[in-house]
Formats: sequence, C-alpha cells, structure tokens
Amino acid sequence: SFSPKGKYVYWFNSLDSTWNAYDLSIQQKIILATNKLSQWCEELHDTPSRPDNYGIAGWTTEDANALIYDRYDIWKIDPKDPLSSIALTNGRDQKKTYRIIDLDPDNDNIDVTKPILMHVFDEKTKGDGYAYLDMMTGKISTIMAGNYSLGRNVTKARSSDDLIYYRQSVSEFPDIQLTNISFDKTTRVSDANSQQHNYGWATNELFSWRDYRGNDIEGMLFFPPDFDKTKKYPLIVNFYERSSQSLHNHRAPEAGRSQINYAIYANKGYVIFNPDIAYLPAQPGDDCLNAVNSGVDALLKLGYIDSTRMGLQGHSWGGYQIAYMLTKTHRYKCAEAGAAVVNMVSAYGGVRWESGLSRIFQYEQSQSRIGKTLWQDPKVYHYNSPLYELDKVKTPVLIMHNDEDGAVPWEQGIEYYMSMRRLGKPCWLLNYNGEPHWPVKWQNRLDFNIRMEQFFDHYLLDKPMPLWMKEGNSPLEKGILNKY
Repeated sequence: SFSPKGKYVYWFNSLDSTWNAYDLSIQQKIILATNKLSQWCEELHDTPSRPDNYGIAGWTTEDANALIYDRYDIWKIDPKDPLSSIALTNGRDQKKTYRIIDLDPDNDNIDVTKPILMHVFDEKTKGDGYAYLDMMTGKISTIMAGNYSLGRNVTKARSSDDLIYYRQSVSEFPDIQLTNISFDKTTRVSDANSQQHNYGWATNELFSWRDYRGNDIEGMLFFPPDFDKTKKYPLIVNFYERSSQSLHNHRAPEAGRSQINYAIYANKGYVIFNPDIAYLPAQPGDDCLNAVNSGVDALLKLGYIDSTRMGLQGHSWGGYQIAYMLTKTHRYKCAEAGAAVVNMVSAYGGVRWESGLSRIFQYEQSQSRIGKTLWQDPKVYHYNSPLYELDKVKTPVLIMHNDEDGAVPWEQGIEYYMSMRRLGKPCWLLNYNGEPHWPVKWQNRLDFNIRMEQFFDHYLLDKPMPLWMKEGNSPLEKGILNKY
C-alpha cells in the first residue's frame, strides 16, 4: 500500500517476516522492522504455512512514522531511522493487546498532537477496556476496563465530542452507549432486548487446566442460571479451534446455523464447555483429543458434572474433530458432528465448490495441518481419517450435511452415514436440500435446532425419543411431516 501522503510504498514480506518500505523520493528500499526487533508474525500460528502479520495502525502526520502492531503493542518506526523504533505501549509485560481506534475516518494520517483512543484486550481475563495514549508524553490513561467486551468501532459525531460504542457480556445485551470524548458520563440509549429481564440467564467463567502433555490450556464454561455446584449437571462440549477470547460476548437465544445456542442450553440445565485447542504438525485429531479429554478430566474433578451424561457438538472442522474423537474414546453418551470430513484421502483431491479452490491446500498448508502431500506420507492421511476406524465407534451420532455444501463435499457426509449404518452404529443424517455449508433459510435453521435439541435431550436428559429418530423421514414425508 501507499502511505497516506504518498512518500512510501510499504508491505509485509512473509518470506522473512519483515516490514518494508520503499522511499519514492530517493528510490530506496528500507527494512522498517525485522524479527530481531519484535515478533511481527502471529505467535499462535499453528498451521504448516507462513504466519500472517498483526497489521499496521497507520502513519503519523506527513508520513513521518509508521505505527505497526505486534501481538500486544504499538511500535513507532521512523523510516529514516528504523533502528530507533520504540514501543508506545507496554502490553507484552501485562499480557494486554493495544489497538488504535480511528475517530476521524476523514483524516488518513494519525494526529500525534491529540490523545489517541485505544482498544485494550486483557489476555488474562479476556476482558476489554479503552485507554488514551498521549504520544507527546508517552502516558497511557485507562478510561474503563472490566469483564465485558467493548466494540472496536467507536464512532464520533462530526459536529461534537459525543461518541457511541457498545458494551456486552454473557448477560448484557450489546446496547448502544452514548458518551463524550473524556468518557466521564455514559448513557445507554438503546434497550433492544428488554424482555431478557424476564428470564434466567447463563453465567460463565474462564477455566484453566494442564493437558496430558503438560501444557497450560484455557477454555470457557457456561452455567445454568440457578447453578449449584453441589448438584450434578449434564455436559455438552462445543469447540472450534480457539474461542476463549470471546468469553464476554453476548449470546442471545436464536436458531443458529451450526452450533448449539449457549443461552438456550444453559437454561435447559446443561453446563457447556468450550476448550481452546492448539495444534502440532500432522496430528490434528490427537491434538483435539488431548485438549478436550484433559479438560473434561479437570472438570470432573470439580464434582458438578455427571460423567454419564456428556455430549459433543461441533461443525465443519469441529465436526471432523468429533468424528475422529469418537474412534478413540467412548466416554461421551452422544455427539452431533456437522459437515465433517471423515476421509482425508477422498477429500484431498476434491474441490471447494463455493470458491472453486482445490482442497489440496487445506491439507498441505492450512487447517487440516498435515503439511505433506498424500504421496509423501499416505499413512498420516489414513491415520487422521476417522472412516478407517468407524468400527470402533460406540457413541450415537447425529450428522448434519447439506447437498449444496460448497466448503466440505457433501459426499463426506454420505461416507460417514453409510459407513456407520453398514457397521450397525446408531446414526442419523439431516440433509437440507439446496442449502450450503449450514442451513441458511429460517425454517431449516429452526428445524435443525429443534432436532439437535431433541437428540441431546433424549440421551442426556432422558427425554422420550422423537418419532423422526425412531423411524426417520422418508423422501415423501420430508417437508410435510416433521415427526418431532
């Protein structure tokens, strides 16, 4: 990109993890920042590909300095003297991430003569805050911080110092807040979910434990409104890569596309556990198994989870991980696995029909994390494919996979279902005709959520088995008889 005043062209080189600039006036390349100075690449990157950078905040007036992010801090870098770069914040020591909020979108440059508003994320509590940075003195003034999530898109009025932003938590709806530039008086100006006060609401907390390999892991726990730690509760484990950073996000009751709704299930009496998962090369299934089962073990020691009433739920990459886990463990009473790849060999040579991309990149460089071609190491593809060990599964599985899925081939859902049926395993397949990677139409999302809820309630709450689970829905009945 060009700097705002056009003095420099700047870019990030992923080959050597450096920020670079080209001075157009003297036609000279400049290395703005190298890895020796700070860690510009994503530190938690765990796929067999080059890590991305954390981005650039912008340029100061007259393109004097570039403001570049690392994992936690904002660095001021002078293109004429890159070695004099300094960190404007001290986030790394505090495990806090600072990011600049642009209150003047009409101005391309960052005005260093005025206090700069920043969004602050506390990695230890997962809470957010706002702070002002005075670049003339280096002083950072915290305005607000707590166990809630704050919007990064703060909007300033054009003709006054009024600002609007939103704040949310698991129990606080993200209503619009009105304040001024000094944040000394705040008024909530919307009440978009006033009916929430008539209902019990979930509570939540951050949960930490040590996995089987000795690594510290975090995850989220959500509890029923009347939670009593002296009682026993059914557990649903839902996950997708790392999610703990969203601990304080509000989760309104709704019929989602692919995941259980935390507010609804907590109100039904479930405890919900969402563990973070970190990966090593070529063993995504075992890495998930390690994180999830070690987390469940730590939970069971607290005494309020019924070990005989535990279920798994996940979609896409989460669905694959569940399919794999069920070939290795029998501790879960039921599981829902949506749009899961069960055969990496057959999926490897497929196409993501929505984008037209070959699926090969996903296994060699991206989320599947194999890191090799199928011919270099066919054993690792077989090992990470649940299909070849479905005979070991003892857990009832609900599969949701649609026939117009543009991300995961619909044939993977057929392979999963047909193999489970051939082996005599309890298994159901939901297919919403013409729908993509998840149900989009409201009636299909509602139907999916009803059936998934009935499935979990039957196995984990001893509710009667619905008719659709007993006898299925024939093609002639589909869309006419719901058999709930």
